[in-house]
Amino acid sequence: MKKILITGANSYIGTSFADYLAQPEFAGMYQVDTLDMIGDAWRSYDFSGYDAVYHVAGIAHSDNGKISEERAKLYYAVNTDLTVECAKRAKEAGVKQFIFMSSAIVYGDSAPIGKEKLITRETPVNPANCYGDSKVQAENGLRPLDCDSFKVVILRPPMIFGKGSKGNYPLLSKLARKLPIFPKVKNCRSMLYIGNLVEFVRLMVENGEQGTFWPQNPQYSNTSDVIATIAKAHGKRCVLIPGLGWALKLLALATGLVNKAFGNLAYDQTMSVYKEPYQKFSLQEAIERTER
Repeated sequence: MKKILITGANSYIGTSFADYLAQPEFAGMYQVDTLDMIGDAWRSYDFSGYDAVYHVAGIAHSDNGKISEERAKLYYAVNTDLTVECAKRAKEAGVKQFIFMSSAIVYGDSAPIGKEKLITRETPVNPANCYGDSKVQAENGLRPLDCDSFKVVILRPPMIFGKGSKGNYPLLSKLARKLPIFPKVKNCRSMLYIGNLVEFVRLMVENGEQGTFWPQNPQYSNTSDVIATIAKAHGKRCVLIPGLGWALKLLALATGLVNKAFGNLAYDQTMSVYKEPYQKFSLQEAIERTER
């Protein structure tokens, strides 16, 4: 039986992973505990005996534009310093593996509408804000700890979605259920359904992996098609109207939300291939399960 400690209580990803491993098909295979990282009590927790620590604690990116100095310090305190301290304590206690949830944000913002952004293994990190940089600095702090007896896994997923998720997807879902028409825009984005992510993390633990990984769905996403698919899942029809790209480009000058939704940011599919299948759900299946 593998013993796994999730560091970060009540997070969407951590809770989803714990629920996944609690399914009958994994009976007797995993023991999963969760540790609240708020405050100082976690520092007295006994990490010994765990095969893996899955670190999901962090401050999510919810700011647009300039942020305060206090907010910036919080990003580094939680996303960087807390991560590295937790890993050091896990290593000292004899934990065999540390899995860190980084993000595609380490490569910067989405490319504007009409501009391609295809990330490969050779693409250097280039964070556009302190949130992205706090993830990069955490990665840099973890790598010196990596060794044969303490294997560090860094995950850089694209936008994660699923039932109950936060971020951009719920906004798209809301629009799809209300709007009868929507702009038809040609863009390419990598996304990751929570059902595919939790299986990928399980395989990381099961196979004792180490290194950097880029899990994603088996198909790229197009924002307009996602909207139409969501609408269909609710028995509605959303007509996609071509020729409005120019209006969105103008709107993008006023708000960064436009490029976040309609811009381009995709991983080369070859960098997301793993030796065992983890992409259990296609994009359409994932949307249908999310909207159910």
